[in-house]
Amino acid sequence: MRSRGGVVALVSGGLDSFLLIQTLLKQGAVVFPAYVCCGLLWESAELFWLRRWLTRLQHPQLKPLTVLQVPLKSVYGHHWSLTGRGIPSHDSPDEAVYLPGRNVLLVSHTAIYATRHGLSTLALGILAHNPFRDAQPQFFKQLAACLSQALAAPIRIQTPLRRWTKAHLVRLAKHRPLHLTFSCLRPQGLSHCGQCNKCAERQRAFQQAGISDPTRYAR
Repeated sequence: MRSRGGVVALVSGGLDSFLLIQTLLKQGAVVFPAYVCCGLLWESAELFWLRRWLTRLQHPQLKPLTVLQVPLKSVYGHHWSLTGRGIPSHDSPDEAVYLPGRNVLLVSHTAIYATRHGLSTLALGILAHNPFRDAQPQFFKQLAACLSQALAAPIRIQTPLRRWTKAHLVRLAKHRPLHLTFSCLRPQGLSHCGQCNKCAERQRAFQQAGISDPTRYAR
């Protein structure tokens, strides 16, 4: 089924966001990418690479990136995502990277932006086997209903990558510029650190896909 009208895509710099944008464009949607900047350690490097691959896509239905400023220091305090102390390592479980209330923050702020611009559909690059409670279908259904009531406007939340794993994304996009995507918790300049949980997840995805990893790691 082809999408009609505009879709606000919540994006990061990673593989899942890259495939989310491409999937929405293939469905015929006009895509408005939005990045929520919270003051987290990796955001300057992530935004650099996000802008690089958005520019590379050059699609007539892809609109310019919007950056929404939602600082979390007063809420998160001394959380590792702000301080850099205790960042989940290469061998940590996926649950270790949980950011409290992350999807509530992302979706609610983006929904306000969307309604003020006459848009009603949001899309996120949630993948299969996501372990977090705020990434499940029932959560998004209830959140959409709550936001629709609060904003007096219909809000729809799509997760078109829900059935896919990260390795599947790599296989789908193996001929695309995946070296421009970025997913690291402790970047070294503009490079992946090679030692954090997200770098390990990225490395596993390329290994499981049987495709050479083009990523430049600091270690």
